[in-house]
Amino acid sequence: MNHLPAMLLAIAVGALLPVQVAMNMNLRESFRDPVLSALPNFLVGTALVGVYVLLMRSKFPSAATLGQVPLWAWLGGVIGASYVIGSLYLGPKIGATLLLALVLAGQMAMSLAVDHYGLLGFPHHPVNLARLAGAVLLVAGTLLIVRN
Repeated sequence: MNHLPAMLLAIAVGALLPVQVAMNMNLRESFRDPVLSALPNFLVGTALVGVYVLLMRSKFPSAATLGQVPLWAWLGGVIGASYVIGSLYLGPKIGATLLLALVLAGQMAMSLAVDHYGLLGFPHHPVNLARLAGAVLLVAGTLLIVRN
């Protein structure tokens, strides 16, 4: 199966993260409060998703279906808010490159664990030397960029 389109989309989404940090930092300068300045991020995002749902005429799931969703699955917004608020605090202090290098390091560590144990609905992909070396090299390369 050709995963190239999905991989390119993932790179594009990742490329937007430092742009989002910059946008939010500009909001922080105006609002003078990191948490309050995160609010427009989520209001605009929620409005955009709402418009998309309406335009695509998405069918809402039944109450029975919603009742089957695990409780932890409803908390993804907490993680999104934590990332945005955390980047609002940390971005001005440590810069975009170090911030995202450290975010990447955390993502790699958690992703290896999630894949290794097949957690949260992901398929089981055991950690092996090649996967571990790839993650270490990816993080090491990013950290080298930060040093210069």
